[in-house]
Amino acid sequence: MQALLAGDPETGLPSMRGKIDLIYIDPPFDSKADYRTKVTLPGADIEQRPTTVEQFAYADTWSRDFGGDIGLVKGTGAYLAYLYPRLVLMRELLSGRGSIYVHLDWHVGHYVKIMMDEIFGAESFRNQVIWHYRRFSRRSSSGFPRMHDMLLFYARTDENFYRAIEDSVRSNARYERGYHVVVDGGHKKLLVYDEARAKASGVDFSKYDKIVHTSAAGTVVSDVWTLPIINPQAFERVDYGTQKPEALLERVLRASCPDGGVVADFFSGSGTTAAVAEKLGLRWIVGDLGKPACMVARKRLIDRGAQPFLYQSIGDYQKENLASTMGTKYRVGDLAQVVLGLYGALPFPPGDNPNRNLGYLPTSRTLVMVDSPNKLCGRSTLERAQRERGNFRGGWEKIVVLGWNFVPDIGQSIRDLDDPKLEVLVIPPDLLDKLSSKASYKKLVDSGGVRFSSLQYLTIKEPLVRKVDGDEVELSVELENYTLLSPDALPLDDANKEKLREVIAKSPLDLIEYWSIDPDYDGQVFRSTWQDYRENTENDDDPLRVVRAATIRVPDRLGPRTICVKAVDVFGWESEVRATLPPVH
Repeated sequence: MQALLAGDPETGLPSMRGKIDLIYIDPPFDSKADYRTKVTLPGADIEQRPTTVEQFAYADTWSRDFGGDIGLVKGTGAYLAYLYPRLVLMRELLSGRGSIYVHLDWHVGHYVKIMMDEIFGAESFRNQVIWHYRRFSRRSSSGFPRMHDMLLFYARTDENFYRAIEDSVRSNARYERGYHVVVDGGHKKLLVYDEARAKASGVDFSKYDKIVHTSAAGTVVSDVWTLPIINPQAFERVDYGTQKPEALLERVLRASCPDGGVVADFFSGSGTTAAVAEKLGLRWIVGDLGKPACMVARKRLIDRGAQPFLYQSIGDYQKENLASTMGTKYRVGDLAQVVLGLYGALPFPPGDNPNRNLGYLPTSRTLVMVDSPNKLCGRSTLERAQRERGNFRGGWEKIVVLGWNFVPDIGQSIRDLDDPKLEVLVIPPDLLDKLSSKASYKKLVDSGGVRFSSLQYLTIKEPLVRKVDGDEVELSVELENYTLLSPDALPLDDANKEKLREVIAKSPLDLIEYWSIDPDYDGQVFRSTWQDYRENTENDDDPLRVVRAATIRVPDRLGPRTICVKAVDVFGWESEVRATLPPVH
């Protein structure tokens, strides 16, 4: 959200301050649930624990250290402290005609309403919408079964856009199918509410005497919405733990986003908001902290035939999580010192090392640099490391860079620099989980249980195969290998680590979840013209693997051509590799 407010001159994206017409968010509910990512691979099912970075997206449990007299706050207080500044940023992004819907349940809905009265103004409150659903529930001796969520609906100003909508859901089952059959005077009539749903349900339109496309039952929607949860067999289901039905989002968007408007969702999960906005012809911005969530949403949009969209990695949240796990007295420099110690390096004194991120291995002429957790490590960081190796205290034989977050093409940058005296290693993503107390830190030091892994990277077979056919060129691209982070660096228990090692040893390319090709990469914006992903059976009939090779036809062009391949593995890590072809003529 801060990036949207600031804008991005490099990509030409303007500031979105006051330009978003509708925000819908479905944040965690402070339910104490612990959502885990399950990955089905050929021959193995792997369960991944959420890292600290992803805990807001998956581990719905809360704690925060405010320091001073307040100290550590757990549970609901920490949850509200987490949500408050995000709601303030959302207010700044909303346009004068904008609205916001916050989707919650009984756990914290009443507390969040008080916060929103303060942030948006009590006079800006429009509705508390009740989403009533039915699901199997056991009898309770202490109260009635819970069958609803709430959506808090606030306007940015008195000029907020709103249109009354009519109820198109005549029954749960009929809406799930997208159609309803009526027999009238011996004639069979097909009432179609949603043609895509009807076709996906297998209905044969030719068997009916009359087909009527309808979207309204004539009843204006009130503030109680009876809509079904997602059926296990529903075509929209993507097996994401907190996925919400498209019918719910369709009502929100139809009611509160003007035609051609911009809708945003900053807890986008499986991408339902973007999928519905795309279907309604609206512009959208969605984001999520969890790498798996972004991967699921991207695949879903491509599968739906979405218009081209820009995907960006803004950065991770280690600095914020450092304060929440280790307390506000810790700073980035303190964290760098901890990382140096866990790697076995001795830090330099502050006089020579103002950022406190440089150290050395005592038994060799090896310099060690810990990169900042507040940015993505890329080529500029590696070039700075090379300068430090040559200049710092008279020069060193080698430098090791320890990084938290990396740009997707970091592997390509390492290959381009071709520097055997530069080594880049990954700080374990779940390290902050293990630094929550002095006791856990001491245990790490004593056990030597921290593994700094090599980067994940993708390779393709070179040289690429190219055939000229008139005004077109046929390009063949084949994946060669994929090197994943060490299983020890991933948030897996021992049993799942062993399963992963077996998959890596047998077929590392089975870990690729999604890959795509830009045959004319300009070095800045990746434009995918071909892609494949697991569960896509258009390119082959294996739902657990991607195809390993692709052939695409592109127009001939003057000058060299840079082909860029991006891949995302099943854990959400992204890699990029490029190859340059000389001119055909």
